[in-house]
Amino acid sequence: MNRRVVITGVGAVTPLGNDAFATWDKIKNGVTGIGPATLFDTEKVDVHFAAEVKGFAPEDFMDKKESRRMGRYAQFAVAASKMAVEDAGIQIGVDIDPERAGVWIGSGIGGLGEFEEQHKKFIEKGQRRVNPFTIPMLIPDMAAGRVSIELGAKGINNCSVTACASGANSIGDAFRAIQKGDVDVVAAGGTEATITEMTIAGFSNMTALSKNPDPKTASRPFDKNRDGFVIGEGAGIVILEELNHAIARGAKIYGELIGYGATGDAYHITTPAPDGEGAQRAMRLALADAGITPTEVDYINAHGTSTYYNDLYETLAIKEVFKDHAYHLSVSSTKSMTGHLLGATGAIEAIFSVLAIRDGIIPPTINYETPDEQLDLDYVPNAAKKQDVQVVLSNSLGFGGHNASLIFKKYTDDQSR
Repeated sequence: MNRRVVITGVGAVTPLGNDAFATWDKIKNGVTGIGPATLFDTEKVDVHFAAEVKGFAPEDFMDKKESRRMGRYAQFAVAASKMAVEDAGIQIGVDIDPERAGVWIGSGIGGLGEFEEQHKKFIEKGQRRVNPFTIPMLIPDMAAGRVSIELGAKGINNCSVTACASGANSIGDAFRAIQKGDVDVVAAGGTEATITEMTIAGFSNMTALSKNPDPKTASRPFDKNRDGFVIGEGAGIVILEELNHAIARGAKIYGELIGYGATGDAYHITTPAPDGEGAQRAMRLALADAGITPTEVDYINAHGTSTYYNDLYETLAIKEVFKDHAYHLSVSSTKSMTGHLLGATGAIEAIFSVLAIRDGIIPPTINYETPDEQLDLDYVPNAAKKQDVQVVLSNSLGFGGHNASLIFKKYTDDQSR
């Protein structure tokens, strides 16, 4: 029998706040983190807004000199991981053997901003002006590497790079490592910091970004007038812990991770498979892994990007998997408030999922104004819903046809799981 895995700590850096709980308070109240882009001069691009992290000071979480040798995405990961470890009340080397503590943090893109900056220096000023830390500042795995160093975690140290499913896949893969007994504790999640000229230009030219003239209402998942996603940045980290290890040290438990499904579309580099066929299989695998029926799920934290095909095909996938129960579910997209954090999004939304269970609150989909005749589920429009939440399924779907579904459950000491 697989070992049970619980969530004992959370940490986040997001467009809504520089910790998980400030972020969650705004999510519950339907506050948006989207506004004018300030991280670069937007004169050369046709999208001028984003969901930026605000007021982040890396030296509050790490040595100032070392922080300058990290990409912004790695700084976010270190900060979120330290907050998650503190929230869990765990000290690696005291509460746990360092070789039994791991790190698994995904990033879809890594340090593209650092690459852009150093490339300009190379072109304009030559090789000698390129930062010698350029490569460690841009490779996606370095967030996990840096966190491992900062925490002293010597167990598995890995990074899932699956575009917008990176954070969810990292959590799911870390879940498997604990279930198998490879490690007892893992700091798992995702991080991203790619609000740059190149990123905006690339996504805009593929018509993926919203060009709504009002930043505050630009991210409108499941709305008939949706026209693309809003790029965001940040990091989310959860502390996954083997149940008996958590009980032995008297840890608080936010919830239990009970199911994980991951699939590939084998269809197209950016467009999801028709009817969300790959997402359907990911959800079914997660349900089977969890050993529950579709009717036991109370809430789906949808991928819900505010693009035409994602929202349509994800809705169709939910209806196919959940049948009549789809109309009794609550389905919402917190990207309406955070924007799309790319490789970090699945991790941030995992945190929202377990806090929804803890608080009995289903977060809303804001900016929902005009129903789409093809999208007829309960998207929790514009205001949070108070209800008992026992089971949450969270979807993350990435370019390249990567699909990941995670299932979280309210923790009980029932030994049948």
